[in-house]
Amino acid sequence: MKIPYEIIRKKRDGEVLNKDEIFSFISGAIKNDISDAQISAFCMSVFFNGMTLQEKIYFTNAMIDSGKIINWEHLNGPVADKHSTGGVGDKVSLILAPIVASCGLFVPMIAGRGLGHTGGTIDKLESIPGYNTSPEENKFKNIVENVGCGIIGQTNNLAPADKIFYAIRDVTATIESVPLITASILSKKIAAGISGLVMDVKTGNGAFAKNFSFAKEIAESIVLVSKKIGLKASALITDMNQPLGFTTGNSVEVKEAVDFLVGKKRNMRLNKLIIELAGDMLFNNGICDSIELGKKLAQNKLSEGYPAECFNKMVSNLGGPINFIKTYSNDLIIAGFKKYIKAEKAGYVSAFDTLILGQALTLVGGGRKKRGDEIDHSLGFKINASVGDWVEKGQKILTIYLKTEDQFCIISNFIKGSYKISLKKPKSLPLIIERVQ
Repeated sequence: MKIPYEIIRKKRDGEVLNKDEIFSFISGAIKNDISDAQISAFCMSVFFNGMTLQEKIYFTNAMIDSGKIINWEHLNGPVADKHSTGGVGDKVSLILAPIVASCGLFVPMIAGRGLGHTGGTIDKLESIPGYNTSPEENKFKNIVENVGCGIIGQTNNLAPADKIFYAIRDVTATIESVPLITASILSKKIAAGISGLVMDVKTGNGAFAKNFSFAKEIAESIVLVSKKIGLKASALITDMNQPLGFTTGNSVEVKEAVDFLVGKKRNMRLNKLIIELAGDMLFNNGICDSIELGKKLAQNKLSEGYPAECFNKMVSNLGGPINFIKTYSNDLIIAGFKKYIKAEKAGYVSAFDTLILGQALTLVGGGRKKRGDEIDHSLGFKINASVGDWVEKGQKILTIYLKTEDQFCIISNFIKGSYKISLKKPKSLPLIIERVQ
């Protein structure tokens, strides 16, 4: 084993680490031969000095090799996944996975929990009574094989080094490091056994990557490293300057997702993003000969109702209600104390401060302030107007679902500042800002 101190010093001084040094450091972290303080120092050194492409490849492979890789060789079709960098109202995975599974892909999705203002897919799914996000591996494999998709949380066997590093990054202000982000995302996805990945890298006031240049750096890094290690990958850089869809919260987002799948109500921006991502996934993995044909196939399957049935099978196989797409309105618990935020004047909705909405939900317990916090799945917001919509004075902008009046008092003034109204119609914001392939 290389001496950890020397590896940290070398990276601190801006030097390039070799394969043995990187693999030795990751191995030492797994074996508890390296302290949290040393991992923290290593992460901070990478944060300030970055990594070369070759270093990122070594680091990603070392993370992958820290655990096992799920084998899907027996499946009769390509295995692929999608990953989002997170945003407010992002329920894309719940809808996209069953859509592309209905088109012939197998999707073993290892998803995460929310922290801070961005929600987590696993938290949303845990608002479904009985849904098990931590099944045994064989059960998970059987569900993916028989249903086409399965969405669960990260297991202890897949990329365990990432769990160690991420927990330390989270409390040492080293999350926003492109090399560390790249290795963290790719190690988990490749350990899940996929051969293709589409990234949804969000940018804007409600995103992890607030500015476009940082989002593009993340997208390009992940696509390039993926190419070098044999994973088909592409990325869409998408707008997060307003909530995605009609809702934000856990139960309310699951309800919106099922509404979408069964055709009851579909947000246009959400629909566009999902179909764009589906097109990329289906083209990249050989199901369709072009992105456009992939988009058409996905929209057709959605119209025919197959993804709703696929989602229903996934839920029931993972312990949820047997006929969830029929009973979801009763199964999901949504807080009964309802309040409205209304427009104080007529005009166009010219902007949303999406971060404020995410933070407000966290303040009252609908999100986590720190890892391990319990959350109330029943709390949430419905967004009744989008950027560019004309609203009259007194018209409802937000519907707030809480438990008590006290909760509303905590956030009412805060969320009144989450939107702006102007007499001048704002320029429309592109949803898909750039595609990186």
